[in-house]
Amino acid sequence: MTASVERTFDPARVAHLSGRFAPVTEEVDEVDLAVEGRLPDDLDGVYLRNGPNPRFTPIGSYLFPVDGDGMVHGVWIERGRARYRNRFVRTPALVAEERAGRALWGGIESLIMPGPQEVGPELAHTFRDLPDVNVVRHAGRLLALAESACPFRMTPELETIGRETFGGALPAGITAHPKTDPDSGEMAVFCYALEPPYLTWSIVAPSGAVARGPTPVDGVDEPVMIHDMALTGRYLVLVLAPVFFDLSAALRGGSLIDWRPEAGTRVALIPRDGSPVRWADDDAFWLWHTVNAYDVEADGTVVLQYVQWSRLSLGGTGERGNRSHLMSAVLDPAGGRMRREPLDDRRIEFPRIDDRSIGRRHRRVAVAADSGDTPGLLPGEYDALRWYDTGDPAVPSRTWHAGDLSVGEPAFAPSPGHPDDGQGYWLTFATDRTDERSWLLVLPAEGPESGPLARIRIPVRVPLGLHGNWLPTQE
Repeated sequence: MTASVERTFDPARVAHLSGRFAPVTEEVDEVDLAVEGRLPDDLDGVYLRNGPNPRFTPIGSYLFPVDGDGMVHGVWIERGRARYRNRFVRTPALVAEERAGRALWGGIESLIMPGPQEVGPELAHTFRDLPDVNVVRHAGRLLALAESACPFRMTPELETIGRETFGGALPAGITAHPKTDPDSGEMAVFCYALEPPYLTWSIVAPSGAVARGPTPVDGVDEPVMIHDMALTGRYLVLVLAPVFFDLSAALRGGSLIDWRPEAGTRVALIPRDGSPVRWADDDAFWLWHTVNAYDVEADGTVVLQYVQWSRLSLGGTGERGNRSHLMSAVLDPAGGRMRREPLDDRRIEFPRIDDRSIGRRHRRVAVAADSGDTPGLLPGEYDALRWYDTGDPAVPSRTWHAGDLSVGEPAFAPSPGHPDDGQGYWLTFATDRTDERSWLLVLPAEGPESGPLARIRIPVRVPLGLHGNWLPTQE
């Protein structure tokens, strides 16, 4: 099976390996980047973004956005000036492939794994690490994050230190989307697995020590895919869509990922104090990303906002007719009920808020959006940014149309000295569809629909997708 898959796979037929998604292989350092407009004086820190970027031409299969080596792009901004650096996340598999000068592992659907004669006994017949989804900082550690595995720790200048197991307390790893409580500094994480226990959650203290080790989530009896989570003062909120892993089917040449809508979608409300999990059930839907969640003190319910899809699509397959909605759901922990309400039905993704509002009522939500004016955009490609005021549904959304630019996920950079008031900036990478030049855009939080205050020219094209964060110099 492995040899047949490897022979028949044609990377040139994979849209997410070409054009604005195509990987880059050069690692670049450049200071005094060209800036159009003026960088704000109070913008002091680094914007980092991680994403799938195969070092070598893939073999076997390639499934965007879950395959690919990690590459972190960084733009440091200080006193109105900017510098750039990008680096691969050098996992043991990537180092072995660099020695060989070619790809040795296939994508997750092909299950191609090299033998000991190619990579030695330690790496032989193992899955490769894929810390290519997100990059965060917690307790002074800079972490490149995988879908559900050990992150890789990096230096502030983006050199790879190695696999991070949190002192051996989290050997199976964590999620690509941990959530940090802005009040306590605790980082909440989860991890799904192909073997029991299929789903666990943990808490990492502000010091970086593991305060609660892997705790099984009762009621999960087979491996299930979960990309993101939400956090409230009381709960970890995990949405279990009917996306299951079927390893036996994959070994027979079938699909590893099994979408079973008849199973419906379940939401786990996991009390942070360790008491029993509460569940809410509904018809099947899929979500890649949550917006936020918070407790409603008056009646004990939980409000969860997220981007909902009618089903899972990967690598662009199954995209037709699969519409996204910005949703708000009320979850009743006592009754096990879920009530969903659409807030917008336009094609959007990558929702972000000011992370200082995680677990609290929030107002401003930024998303990447499809304006409907640009034909030929690929799944995961957007040509506008949109903002919502969810605290007042009567306030219309605001949109900045990016013209010839394809934009990525917006991240919020707060102005120092202005806690929780929404003052600051939205940052995103963008690539021009006419010449494939990339930029870092800086938009004002007040009146963002007016467009960027500044555009920083990036010396290499930054492939579209996935996630990043603004890390201020002073945490």
